[in-house]
Amino acid sequence: MADTDGKPTEVVEGSEELEEVEEEASEGTENHEKSITSPEVLASQLMMSPSVLAAMQERLGSLVGSPSGYIQSLPKAVKRRIKALKKQQFECTKIEADFYKEVHKLECKYASLYAPLFEKRKAVVTASLEPTDEECEWPSEDEKDEELADEVKNKVKVEEKKQESNDENEDVKGIPQFWLTIFKNVDMLSDMIQEHDEPILKHLQDVKAIFSEKDPMGFTLEFHFEPNDYFINTVLTKQYTMRSEPDETDPFSFEGPEIIKCNGCKIDWKKGKNVTVKTVKKKQKHKGSGTTRTITKTVQNDSFFNFFSPPAIPEDEEPEMDEDTEALLAADFEIGHFIRERIVPRAVLYFTGEALENEDEYDEEGEEEEGGEEGDYNEDDDPDYNPQKDQGKPQECKQQ
Repeated sequence: MADTDGKPTEVVEGSEELEEVEEEASEGTENHEKSITSPEVLASQLMMSPSVLAAMQERLGSLVGSPSGYIQSLPKAVKRRIKALKKQQFECTKIEADFYKEVHKLECKYASLYAPLFEKRKAVVTASLEPTDEECEWPSEDEKDEELADEVKNKVKVEEKKQESNDENEDVKGIPQFWLTIFKNVDMLSDMIQEHDEPILKHLQDVKAIFSEKDPMGFTLEFHFEPNDYFINTVLTKQYTMRSEPDETDPFSFEGPEIIKCNGCKIDWKKGKNVTVKTVKKKQKHKGSGTTRTITKTVQNDSFFNFFSPPAIPEDEEPEMDEDTEALLAADFEIGHFIRERIVPRAVLYFTGEALENEDEYDEEGEEEEGGEEGDYNEDDDPDYNPQKDQGKPQECKQQ
């Protein structure tokens, strides 16, 4: 049998077989090339090259938050409507700013209602007022333990003697070291307190937050001290200026009132009692004669009372601060806000540590919500759960 050209069919079939072999060889080569350039192989190679990987990470980091290009690709009519929504959002931001201003007015109003209670607290702490039995009626978790301890003391003679010695200490007035204990209980404040600060803070009688009704709104922290051997001041102040206005250059970054400035006060230290500075001695050698001399230099010392000498904030239109100053001011603002919002209103709870326990409980609950637990799973709440589908499976399979 022959084809149209008169050639035997066998030859044609042989050539087809040859073409098939060539195609398989070609496909094999292509598959080999693909396998070499596959994503898995490239990823493996990149992981083995730290310099290439670092360059990729830097590139990816620069892309975080970059626009996808979707907004830019929208028609002009749609972009026009988006601008209208942004203008509406700006009006919402201005209303939000006014809302916080009204909240500040309420704070000023209710501060006058808190004031008598805080004055009474100071009186009890400083022993100028002894609370009545009725005022002391408050349930205590340790009452049962105290009753049991009293029974043991009544039965054991040794304990009776100790009780008599303890009775002699009933002359202690007020609540000693009330504010020092509070500050040492709070981590952000205890980090500031040095050993040489503690004898001074034992004289601290009260801390107040005074709200400013003027514009710009703000508040002042007052630290009241009894007469002491360290400084002449009876009150040390720290004033914070706040702002509740959207930034003109970035109005949508507004998230409520922010502290923009703080001013401390001058402490009139008594001679040789300034704990915020220290003297250091340094030897200097003369280059020519080779003789040495000792000089004394005064440098800043770590102290809680540096809190009253914050770094100055440049008042230029575009202030420039180094990173250390910015970090210091940020910490200062956080501390001032915490004292105002938490410590002053709940002082006794920070003294006993109950406020700290409550904060820990909230942290733990937050962690549970984030991570979740196996015991929280409820089959009735799972829309995809099918009891018939799971019949006959081992128990552990249902939890997968």
